[in-house]
Amino acid sequence: MRDFNEHTITQAVVDRFAETPDPRLKAVLTSLVRHLHDFVRDVDLTFEEWQAGIAFLTRTGQMCDQHRQEFILLSDTLGVSMLVDAINHRMPEGATETTVLGPFYVEEAPERPNGADISGPLEGTPLLVTGSVSSADGRPLAGATVDVWHADDDGAYDVQQLDALGGLAGRAQFRTDAEGRFHFWTVMPAWYPIPADGPVGEMLKATARHPNRPAHVHFMIAAPGHETLITHVFAADSPWLDSDAVFGVKTSLIAAFAEHPAGPAPDGRAMERPFRHLAYDFGLKAD
Repeated sequence: MRDFNEHTITQAVVDRFAETPDPRLKAVLTSLVRHLHDFVRDVDLTFEEWQAGIAFLTRTGQMCDQHRQEFILLSDTLGVSMLVDAINHRMPEGATETTVLGPFYVEEAPERPNGADISGPLEGTPLLVTGSVSSADGRPLAGATVDVWHADDDGAYDVQQLDALGGLAGRAQFRTDAEGRFHFWTVMPAWYPIPADGPVGEMLKATARHPNRPAHVHFMIAAPGHETLITHVFAADSPWLDSDAVFGVKTSLIAAFAEHPAGPAPDGRAMERPFRHLAYDFGLKAD
């Protein structure tokens, strides 16, 4: 075929994928082409708008490096990340709900013993985090890996200020004990804006959207025979819970970061100044 027009080109492109060996790849590409072409027809896309879109995607890719993933940020702010998450994590009763990974996860964070203080040079109100990991049916999971990371009290992550901090801080891996428990100390994270100095920030500004996320701690928890859990726990007293820029808040993931005066902490540590305490129990879905 030749001489394609706005009505015939879609089927022609779909037909070119007819011999795709992988049936799943064929199905995904076919659907992508149909929906993409329908979008272009629906908005009657101009040539100038098409060029602007290509330029936007090009700049999005150019912003990516080992510490920043602008395409994940774009996916997050368009709600695609949470949509994919929802489709892939239909959780049974007793399993903790999931949310987005976010752009600041670092593989192979340092492993620390339970009770360690992972704040390093970060300043702020001390925060004790205590928790447990079990299967969705309530069985404690010993030896589960608990990967944690969070922003500081100014809303910045360690990877955004490595030179100033001298390395990673506010992130680590722990192992649950024989009863599935873990605990560590750090500092209270603040709410923060997602990086808005790139194409995603331009999109938010152009659409009168704010870039803010409520205060939270990230958790990635893995145990043999169970699906890896990727989630956050959000501070109940934080702003932006109802308008998270990446649509990640779920009611079950909101918890009190309880305020305590100076004195003995729940883990027995004597605290000379006020601190906060997050206690949260996680349930993992079996494979």
